[in-house]
Amino acid sequence: MLYQTSTLPSSSASLFNHRQYIVFLFCFVTFKTNDASMASASSLALGSLAIFGLAMALGTLSSQAEGRAFFVFGDSLVDNGNNNYLATTARADAPPYGIDYPTRRPTGRFSNGFNIPDFISQQIGAESTLPYLSPELTGQKLLVGANFASAGIGILNDTGIQFVNIIRMSRQLEYFQQYQQRVSALIGAQRTKQLVNGALVLLTVGGNDFVNNYYLVPFSARSRQYDLPDYVKLLMSELKKLLLRMYDLGTRRVLVTGTGPLGCVPAELAQRSRNGECSAELQRAASLYNPQLVQLLKSLNSQLGSDVFIAANTQQTRNDFISNPQAFGFSTSKIACCGQGPYNGLGLCTVASNLCPNRDRYAFWDAFHPSEKANKLIVQNILTGSTKYMNPMNLSTILALDSRT
Repeated sequence: MLYQTSTLPSSSASLFNHRQYIVFLFCFVTFKTNDASMASASSLALGSLAIFGLAMALGTLSSQAEGRAFFVFGDSLVDNGNNNYLATTARADAPPYGIDYPTRRPTGRFSNGFNIPDFISQQIGAESTLPYLSPELTGQKLLVGANFASAGIGILNDTGIQFVNIIRMSRQLEYFQQYQQRVSALIGAQRTKQLVNGALVLLTVGGNDFVNNYYLVPFSARSRQYDLPDYVKLLMSELKKLLLRMYDLGTRRVLVTGTGPLGCVPAELAQRSRNGECSAELQRAASLYNPQLVQLLKSLNSQLGSDVFIAANTQQTRNDFISNPQAFGFSTSKIACCGQGPYNGLGLCTVASNLCPNRDRYAFWDAFHPSEKANKLIVQNILTGSTKYMNPMNLSTILALDSRT
């Protein structure tokens, strides 16, 4: 959805008035044409086509005016393909990734199809954001927003060092600054500020700081440096700096997701579970991290005097899948659709991996990432979930509130 600078009214009431006028004009032309016996059928057709074209144009402009930009930051759960352009092993640009995407081709999303940002874009009536590194992200497409996420990154700069060349959070925010400069050259500084202030933002980060840092290997550097409660405090301290930097860069509506049930993903079951039980230590990490995240966001909102940061409890949503997968149409929440070894949780998803025939029956696509169906259910809770899932409000409430301003 393009950022609209037209003076045409964008509210539904204004659009209705325009449409009433078009209907009236059409009826008037038809009546006058029928009344005038000299009018030809071709004149009527041309007049009707002109009015129809005007109606279509007004409808398109209005829907564009009602759209908002969407920016995405974070890790592989929300990466739309930035890592395709990097020399890194943290990539999803080969089959069978993308097997259920509309093109049936891998896109760089760590999914069999759409991921969380795609479903949010659909809910706000916009096309999916392009990866910031994509050469296609130019001109008017910049006004839709951009995806800065990069698989493998965490809150800390030393998270994911094994992936070498990834876009760490500090760099993602530098790219966001660069993005604003590019858009300013297109529509001017003031309109760029309005676009960014009015945008919806998604930040998904934190899980890798545990699975690809603290618990990556026994006796990791960070686990020797901090016990788990102190490590979580470190993450909160560093995350606070990132969130305030995002605010300084103009973001005013930021959905911040917590970690999922870290100990229950197929990769951890394959390495740590004897009988299919979740890893107690990784579950403890998630149980420490997520409540402190909610408190951090509440504190920042109080400090800023506005509900800028919205906590999305994706751990609870995924816990629902895990505790009762059949209730959501899944046959299993333990075994990944694509992979090998116990629970299909070892190694990468490749063309040589086991691959399930019906991806909608699996809560996990690969060893770490939800299936497209699970992503859709997560976004449904983001959109309409109670305060059990969204704090202080869900996305539907945000969209309703922001439409009045």
